[in-house]
Amino acid sequence: MHDEPSLPEPGEVAARLRVRTVFISDLHLGTAGCQAGALLDFLREVECETIYLVGDIVDGWQLRRTWYWPQSHNDVVQKLMRKARKGTRVVFVPGNHDEFARRYVAHNFGGIDVVEDAMHVTADGRRLWITHGDYFDGVIQCARWLAYLGDQAYEFVLKINRFLNLARGRLGLPYWSLSRYLKFKVKRAVSYVNDFEVAVAREARKRGADGVVCGHIHHAEIRLVEGVLYCNDGDWVESLTAIVEHHDGRLEIIDRGVHATPPAFVSMATAGARNGVREPALVD
Repeated sequence: MHDEPSLPEPGEVAARLRVRTVFISDLHLGTAGCQAGALLDFLREVECETIYLVGDIVDGWQLRRTWYWPQSHNDVVQKLMRKARKGTRVVFVPGNHDEFARRYVAHNFGGIDVVEDAMHVTADGRRLWITHGDYFDGVIQCARWLAYLGDQAYEFVLKINRFLNLARGRLGLPYWSLSRYLKFKVKRAVSYVNDFEVAVAREARKRGADGVVCGHIHHAEIRLVEGVLYCNDGDWVESLTAIVEHHDGRLEIIDRGVHATPPAFVSMATAGARNGVREPALVD
């Protein structure tokens, strides 16, 4: 980091959120569903030492089908590169939608390091393994055609969702996610999410980590899974979430969605409470 803080861009407010680390994933730049405006606002308001881009930053699958790249998506890329130039360490761990970038592991582009995965050490000494998570998705690994089909179905649901929420907005109703409702109401989908979380947590333990930070399933969460701190930073298509590490090592989910909830700082102890050990206490 530079000794002097970077000046805000013209017309930009100074950083409102100062943290040690930011973890974001599943931006899906290159799709109409990407909430680039909200993401850009978040990036402008946050100042940190390190940003981890935890996969599916650019949606290569969708871009191969139909080219879509508005100025707002280019602004996000430029903002990340500007942060890198100003001294923020930016680390990119590719996912399945931007797997083309895995050919460039160990390279640096515009100040952004491309890596297969990473091991992050928090301010309070915990080791967090950083991976997108698609390697632990049986559909991606064993039935790739089904993954592509599912991706197209997801895009279709998002289109329906946009029209639905335009109507809800005119009626004065808040945003509602059809895809999230379907995902967490269908028994098989719930089982899939649980299996994914367990598989990622077990691999983190094998690697000697205290926890894992991943993305892929578009569901932000911080909790203990089989004694391992499982952190998923969500997405910037529907949930508009990220995970930040404060300067004392505390982890927090930042929710920029319509239904943003009050911040809850989670330590290893309070995460254990979410697994039924005891009721968690918020840490100021």
